Amino acid sequence: MDKLLKRTNLELFREILNDPDRKPLFKIIYEPLYLLFTYRELPVHYFSRYLFKKRISNIEDYLPNKFLGKIPSLFNDRKVTQVLDNKLYFNLFYSQFNISLPKIIMYNHKKLFVVGDKSTEVNVFGDFLDLLEEIFKKYPSWDSVIVKKTYASSFGHNNYKILRNQVKSDPLIIKDIFTEVINSEFLFQETIKQHPDLNKLTSSSLNTIRFDTFIDRDGKIDIISAYIRMSLNNNHVDNISSGGCKVGISLQSGKLKKFGYSMIRTGDLKVLIKHPKTETTFEDFTIPFFSRAKELVLKAATCMPELRLVGWDVAIGESGPVLIEGNSDYDISGNDLADEGYRANIIFRKVLNEMKYS
Repeated sequence: MDKLLKRTNLELFREILNDPDRKPLFKIIYEPLYLLFTYRELPVHYFSRYLFKKRISNIEDYLPNKFLGKIPSLFNDRKVTQVLDNKLYFNLFYSQFNISLPKIIMYNHKKLFVVGDKSTEVNVFGDFLDLLEEIFKKYPSWDSVIVKKTYASSFGHNNYKILRNQVKSDPLIIKDIFTEVINSEFLFQETIKQHPDLNKLTSSSLNTIRFDTFIDRDGKIDIISAYIRMSLNNNHVDNISSGGCKVGISLQSGKLKKFGYSMIRTGDLKVLIKHPKTETTFEDFTIPFFSRAKELVLKAATCMPELRLVGWDVAIGESGPVLIEGNSDYDISGNDLADEGYRANIIFRKVLNEMKYS
């Protein structure tokens, strides 16, 4: 995995000043002040969402971070958010609705591991290796398993991929994972084999789609927007915070939009139009099974109407979409960036209007 470049504020500002695609300096000074006056919040999103670029004129349509961060809790009943926030509960709940989900092979609570209908206590590393060998023996076609923390595995943190050949050839890496696993709760899941078309973007990561849905006061469910995430640096996770990028998707056609965005502190200041390693151009790349993916998240939203504003992560497998997880407290700023200004989004305006009059 390539090492991420992290900039200090001063280094970042110097790069912005040297960026040939930036706006004139007086605008870079005036516009944040205007946003500060408009939203009464320090407009750090002016830089994180590339509003200093010449082509961005609709700066008011991009909403500030703190404002967006408060919204999900206003629409989601805290009594049922555990259905999404606990990945084990999530799998158990949604599996009853004939929704395609990753298969859970094993899960643990510290040293107690559950495989199928049996539980066993694992006290030493050797016993953990034995469990992994049993899994790969049971599933001979699997090259790897995914290990996720039952709670708090967002942004790609606490998320690991164990390769079949690592169990014997690289036990030190497995031991580090074991040390973390037995001090918390983790799930061990099958690795989804993504559709070969998505490997044209990058094959190093499972390139998941983030949909967000909204249920209005009349019970009508809509998809607000969608974007796809992918690794740029051969990482197995696609998160933008781990060196990935996101590209908006047209909800009507399933085609990618023109521009891709990485995290400005760790990525290039350039807005991407193609993947830097595979050189696949984003614009007009069509997501396979996109209509079925939309149907999947609408069905998932229907199953828990008390959760009215949710971010869903969907993979496109070889034979169709797979629901990876749902997020009751998702980062709306990612959708704001990929959709190029959420204040202009017709469905999200319903969210804002309900906040105004509630």
